[in-house]
Amino acid sequence: MDTASQPVRSVPNATSQENPFPEKQSFNGALGISPAPPPTAAPRVRRRNRMITSCLECRRRKLKCDKSHPCANCTKNTRDCVFLAPALDSASQMKLTEIKEKMGSLERVLEQDVARNNSTRQQSWKADLEGDQVDFAPEPEDEKNLEPTPLATADAVYDDDADDDLADLGFAMGRMRLSDRIGGFFRPKMVEEMSVSLNDDGSDNRPQSHKSLSPEAHHPQYVTSPQYNKFLAPGPTYIAPSSSFFFSSGQSSASLIDYLPSRFIANRLLGQYWLAVHPICRLVHRPSFQRRYDAFWADVELGVEPTGSLQAVVFAALFSGVVSMSDNAVLMAFGTSKKDLVENFQMGTETALGRANVIRTTKVETLQALVMYMIPLCRGEISRSHSALVGTALRIAECMGLHRDGTEYGFGPVEIHVRRLIWYHICFLDIRTCEAQGPRPHIRSDEFDTQFPLNVDEEELEALDPPTMSAPRWTDMTLTLIRMEANEMCRVVWVDRLKLEKRKISLTAVLGKIENFRKTMKDKYLQFINDNIPVQHLGRQICEIITLRMHIMVLHRYHNSVSFQIPDRLRQIIISSGTEIMERAITIETSPALSPWAWYSSAIQQYHSALLLLMEIFAFPNRKEADRIWRCLDYVFEIPANIPKDQRGRWVMTEVRDKMGIYIASRKVMAPSSMLERIGSQSTHSGSTTSVSPPISVGKVRHGNGDFAYGQPPGTTAQHTQVHENFRPGAPAFSSSAPPAAMPVSDPPIQGDKTIDIDWHEWDKLFPPDSNPNCLA
Repeated sequence: MDTASQPVRSVPNATSQENPFPEKQSFNGALGISPAPPPTAAPRVRRRNRMITSCLECRRRKLKCDKSHPCANCTKNTRDCVFLAPALDSASQMKLTEIKEKMGSLERVLEQDVARNNSTRQQSWKADLEGDQVDFAPEPEDEKNLEPTPLATADAVYDDDADDDLADLGFAMGRMRLSDRIGGFFRPKMVEEMSVSLNDDGSDNRPQSHKSLSPEAHHPQYVTSPQYNKFLAPGPTYIAPSSSFFFSSGQSSASLIDYLPSRFIANRLLGQYWLAVHPICRLVHRPSFQRRYDAFWADVELGVEPTGSLQAVVFAALFSGVVSMSDNAVLMAFGTSKKDLVENFQMGTETALGRANVIRTTKVETLQALVMYMIPLCRGEISRSHSALVGTALRIAECMGLHRDGTEYGFGPVEIHVRRLIWYHICFLDIRTCEAQGPRPHIRSDEFDTQFPLNVDEEELEALDPPTMSAPRWTDMTLTLIRMEANEMCRVVWVDRLKLEKRKISLTAVLGKIENFRKTMKDKYLQFINDNIPVQHLGRQICEIITLRMHIMVLHRYHNSVSFQIPDRLRQIIISSGTEIMERAITIETSPALSPWAWYSSAIQQYHSALLLLMEIFAFPNRKEADRIWRCLDYVFEIPANIPKDQRGRWVMTEVRDKMGIYIASRKVMAPSSMLERIGSQSTHSGSTTSVSPPISVGKVRHGNGDFAYGQPPGTTAQHTQVHENFRPGAPAFSSSAPPAAMPVSDPPIQGDKTIDIDWHEWDKLFPPDSNPNCLA
């Protein structure tokens, strides 16, 4: 491990000191929860049993009583002089003392219970998936059965006859990759959902070469077509993990020399690692790792084989450095193709991990090498093998106790720092692979107490008096902390999405948490950013992308697959957040100043919000954000220039639908029975006559003429799709001056209809009306 040369220092009382940048409890302020005082051992309550000999009047007035009957004070002021009864006998006195002791015990229990409740509220962001810790007003009876769209589920099922030779990466559509899992949810009926919108009007204007890829095409015909192989094949950045190092005996016949380059080339790659990988994926303590790297080459030059763990961590760093370079940069620097160099260092890393016995290791350095190896693997294209590899790393980390903070075991500052870095990178990989392959995160926030790393520069950890509190400034760790804390908030939102289905939390409360977190991150980190410094500007872009993506995580299931049209305020949040996410992501990929870190952008976001905006702009082509949205969509979907402007939306949606149909058919995706029954009930209710089988009601609103329309497809008039700026569910959507034919009339709610429960008074506090204007026309 890169910390081997460091002396072990104990940090007494490190966790009890006041910290302006609280590490593990950083979400308390974000969720609007005031910190609770630390629990202390309550001393035993001692009761005074001294006999009271003064009269009650003198005692009440705090006068000195002469204890006569009556006393002088009461005689002088003509008051009744009353004394307590004579002293109790010994048995009665013991009984009285026992009662007082019980009362003191009850008081202590009550104090501890109050402190425990405050602590539970303080850690409410760590609530269990099945927990009932969140306190909300009871739901009305008529809202208890409301839930988001049934067309998305967490669990995926496939027929046994599925083609396992087909990569489970989905299909490529421009710069985006889509599969049957979108936004972390399994969508087996996505083809039918999109077909309903596409069948509203018009014909397929695509060239014949694209039409031949439609799902209705003969199976052998499209499986062997070049287009099929192209869009289903893995992309150029995909790196498949190998399982050989998991099942090796540790006695590989391969030699280190087979994969090790010259020290000159290794130094070039390590320099690339410090430039492009370390700032955004910090997994080592640079000063101590540099010493380990020098020791590695000292052993090699002496003809001594370095330890397996040291080999693994060095090769993992070189492997990440190669992956972060462009093809042209590798060719110019080393005179070989990037593909060959990546394969060499991947095999070298896997061989070293096998020799280090990674499966049964107890060395933090070996686990560190495994997580470093997974960094370039788990980016935009993630297969189930990546997910299994992350699960293995998680189990190894838990067996080694990394889910417990190092301060509990007396580690030194550097060791504590490295253990925290490794753990929270595993937490990120858990969320990332869960989004891509599902079904849900394995790490639960209430099952670990590892704190976030300190917001300090790396050199400070080796000082004679190392810091025990975070610094209120931009440091080496700030960008990493932004990613770590935002990722843990994504874990909170993931749990809250499931609670929304079970009616354990309100939509307003979840969005309020997100807004509070955004404000906290702004006050805690973003205020220190200087956008003229590229790495700090990158930190702002990443923070905004992840926090805005939380809006999409919560609202995308309400966007188009519900029985009633989504309120325009929610729609506007989706549009504004989704557009800004794509604009900031494009900035990372295209800005020359941010080019060193563009290789990792697909791990931060995958352009899935572009699909929501595509469906929105197809329905409402005259939105004021249309130009911004189309600039992003042209970049993401790489729309050919010869496609007419008014046909771009239909062209892209048809391409996505047809490729999705081919992928789903090849994967033999199965929909649950409850989903099929739900589709049938909605189809009967909506009266849809579309030719899609089975028909689905996709965000439709019944108009006065009895027709259904998703938003505003081409060919409809503006009066039929206007939405009033003060629209609320259950309130008239049009002014009284509107013609009767333009009034949207929904059928009376029936059992199973889905809508959204929103406290609009709280909503206006979080999202002022002026910041979300109506922009449908």
